[in-house]
Parts: sequence; structure tokens; C-alpha cells
Amino acid sequence: MKNLIALLMLGLMSCQSDMSIGTWNEILSLDGSSPVARHEAAFVKVKDKFYLLGGRDIRSVSIYDTKTSTWAQGVKPPIEIHHFQPIVYDQKIYIIGAFTGGWPNETPVENIMIYDPEINAWSVGDSIPVARRRGAAGATLYNGKFYITCGLQNGHIGGHTNWFDVYDPQTGQWEILEDAPRTRDHFCAIEAQDKLYLLAGRNTTTGDNPFGGLVGKVDYYDFSKKTWNTVPDTLPHLRAGNAAILFHDEILVLGGESDTQELAHNHVDALQTERHTWRSYPSMLQGRHGTGAILKDGKLFVASGCGKRGGEPELTTMECYHIEVP
Repeated sequence: MKNLIALLMLGLMSCQSDMSIGTWNEILSLDGSSPVARHEAAFVKVKDKFYLLGGRDIRSVSIYDTKTSTWAQGVKPPIEIHHFQPIVYDQKIYIIGAFTGGWPNETPVENIMIYDPEINAWSVGDSIPVARRRGAAGATLYNGKFYITCGLQNGHIGGHTNWFDVYDPQTGQWEILEDAPRTRDHFCAIEAQDKLYLLAGRNTTTGDNPFGGLVGKVDYYDFSKKTWNTVPDTLPHLRAGNAAILFHDEILVLGGESDTQELAHNHVDALQTERHTWRSYPSMLQGRHGTGAILKDGKLFVASGCGKRGGEPELTTMECYHIEVP
């Protein structure tokens, strides 16, 4: 009995035990530290550390050291930055297609913002073309360039776009590409097998149903053919404010918020990228939206975010799932 209890505790604390395979486990720091609560933020990995950054208000970066299993605080960004999908490039975290300011009149951030984990410092990058500024957009790295999709021009009031742009961080050049098949915001863009997938999201308004307008169709851009296409089957659980990540030949869609339930979603849907079929993974321990997902050493990590649709409660928990490869 004592040995069994010890194994259970080890799985809970570190997600290293075989008992964690196929299940979600809460991850507790070894010193009782925790991240800054936040949502509409990013969760991303650079080398052996995890970073929670951005979100409503101006809050310090939270840094999780996977070697020591402890959280620490970094510096605050120079402005409020939220509703964005981060890009890791050259060991720095780039923020493009974000909002600043309070609900519902948020305005697009005018410049690319850059956080350098090596020196724990923020810098201001190139200006985004005025006519292409938006927040709640998808941002993806492919062959050294940033691809920015869809998003909102006018905070949570409207201005939905189906825009598609590419930015070259080496030259600073910005190019407008062919529009996506439909508008969406509060979603994730993921590159897989030379295709760019747009998953989940909604068309946000401040009307009678601000969490409605959900987008079930998954659109994808074929880089080799330079064409847009749509996956035949819709997302099994419609929601926005979700996280997404590529694992082997599947794109996982995690969490989110919707008008169908008050609690944030804990669903994990998986899209097989060759057959374009869906299946479900075990649900997360905690429903959450407005955060991201990280893969490290075959394990999937999620942290922070919001536990209900809207802005409260903001979470400080982290959990991981040891994914079984099909």
C-alpha cells in the first residue's frame, strides 16, 4: 500500500510515472511557487523553460524551470498585451496580432512586441501596417516567416476579418496574401505537413450572445499549392478561446469557451491531418480558456487561463498529459 501511494504522488508531482500515461495530472511546484493568474495570454516553451506572458492588465512574465520544478517572475511588458498567439523565433517570443486596452473597446497593438528570455527584457519590433492591424488573430511560423490569419479590428465590438498576411522577420517585409475562406477570431493557427490549419474560434460581438457565433469549420492553406481548402467534418465541440498544438500527425484542440456552458471547456479534440478525421482525448482536469499548450518530452502541458467563460476565475494551476501515440 505504501508503495502504491508513493507512485501516485510521484505521478501527481512530476508527471514522470507510467501511471500518468493516458491521464491528466496536476503539476505542483517543489517550493510552493505558482504563476501569476492571467487569461487571454500565452503559454510557450523556450529551451527548458515555460513562459506565461501577456493577458489582461500589465502582469509580470511567469517562468517555470522544468529542471527545478519552480516558478519565478520576469519583467512586465511595456504595455498591456492580450488576445494573441505567440511565435518562438531565434529563441525569442514574438507577439503579433494582439490587442491592448480594456473590454470591449480594445485596440490592435501597433507594433510587433518581442520578449527575450535570455536577458528577461522586452523590446518593440517593426510597425504593423495600419490597414492590417488586428487582435485575436492566428500567428504561425513556417520556413522562417510569420503567417498571420483572420482576427478582429475593433476589439469585442466587431470588425471580423478573414485576412491572410506574411511577415519576414529578416527583412521586415509585409505581404498581403489570399483571404481565408471565412472570418474568425479567438482561435489558433497550426502548421502541419506544409499546411496551415485554422481551428475553432468565433465571430465576436457585444450583442445578446457574445460567446456565440462559433466557427465549426476548419480551413487550411496548402503552402505548396497556394490554395485554401476546408476539412469536411466540423470540430466536435464548438468553442473559441481555445489552445491548439501539433503532436505527430494530429492537431489537438484544447479547452475554450462557448455559449453552451458556463464553465470553460475541458474537451480535447484531435484532428488527424492526413485523413482529416476527428477523435477525442481524455478531458483536462480543469476547463480553461485564454491560454496555450506546450509539448515537452512527449508530454502535453497546459497552465493558467480562465475557468469560466468571460474573465473569472483566473487560474494558477498547471496539468500535463502523457500522450499515447496511436
